[in-house]
Amino acid sequence: MYLVDTNVISETRKGNKANRGTQEFWHSVDPDTIYLSVQTIGEIRRGVESIKNRGDTTQANALERWLNTLVTEYADRILVFDEDCAQVWGKLMSPSNQHPIDKQIAAIGLIHGLTVVTRNTVDFLGTGVRLMNPFS
Repeated sequence: MYLVDTNVISETRKGNKANRGTQEFWHSVDPDTIYLSVQTIGEIRRGVESIKNRGDTTQANALERWLNTLVTEYADRILVFDEDCAQVWGKLMSPSNQHPIDKQIAAIGLIHGLTVVTRNTVDFLGTGVRLMNPFS
């Protein structure tokens, strides 16, 4: 089972122009084995708001519709950052406080036994979470 990072789920918006490795990943896995984190939802929301603030309402509205679709489609597969995750996250942050959101995602992956699928594997090194980079 997989915990998909923001950069991987966002690649799907490119359709046939998406990275070939990510296309192969999506075609090779059972959709029911894919999970998202609340952090990914937050990062996409931040993108919507940033685009709105720049005045590009057309693009912001398109991204908002996509976000709403994700939230609906993954409703029972969006994982929260709970107390157990917070305990693991605190341990992961202790040796190095870099990439706090990525380490929250790593903690969720560790707690749930999921492989984190991301382009940014370097940000997760040393956390102990299983990693997959479909871009490589």
